[in-house]
Amino acid sequence: MASASVPDPERNPWVPRHVFLTKGVGRHREKLSSFEMALRVAQIHAYNLVMVSSILPPGCQVITRRKGLERLSPGQITFVVMSKAATNEPNRLLGASVGVAIPADKKQFGYLSEHHAFGQAEAYMADYAEDLAAEMLARAQGVEFDPDASWDEKRELWRIDGRIVRTRNVTQTARGDKEGRWTTVVAAAAFIL
Repeated sequence: MASASVPDPERNPWVPRHVFLTKGVGRHREKLSSFEMALRVAQIHAYNLVMVSSILPPGCQVITRRKGLERLSPGQITFVVMSKAATNEPNRLLGASVGVAIPADKKQFGYLSEHHAFGQAEAYMADYAEDLAAEMLARAQGVEFDPDASWDEKRELWRIDGRIVRTRNVTQTARGDKEGRWTTVVAAAAFIL
């Protein structure tokens, strides 16, 4: 991967310097309203969300949701990597997760992954999203790995290689509303310019 420098906000204000993770679940008889309610729980309902792909800019710092929300204004265009899932099937387990892989070298970019599924436990989804983000980062950095290796084997390879400092995730699971109302889960990484 080509070396880059940490973005200068004066030269390129479109490169995010901070990101925060958030999640929520909403229930309503209307699918769209259940999504909006999930965004309310995640506290990102008051922003114009623009979905972007999965690159964590060089030097971008993960901050708390509280600190991130303090830097946003209602109606602001806000770039997000978001995973979501919805069902109106009673008791159906659903989940959404965003994984983050942060490289050791702050001049390199990292990755975010989105994963949504039905029937997966929260811990499994969280591990899967982190694994996916780390796998994409490893591939971008030229780290050889076996895609069929176990999760633990991959983690050991990345730890030994030393190019990935840490992974993290935000994951939301829920059971479909027992009365058949729409249930929506969201997990998001919101960027701060």
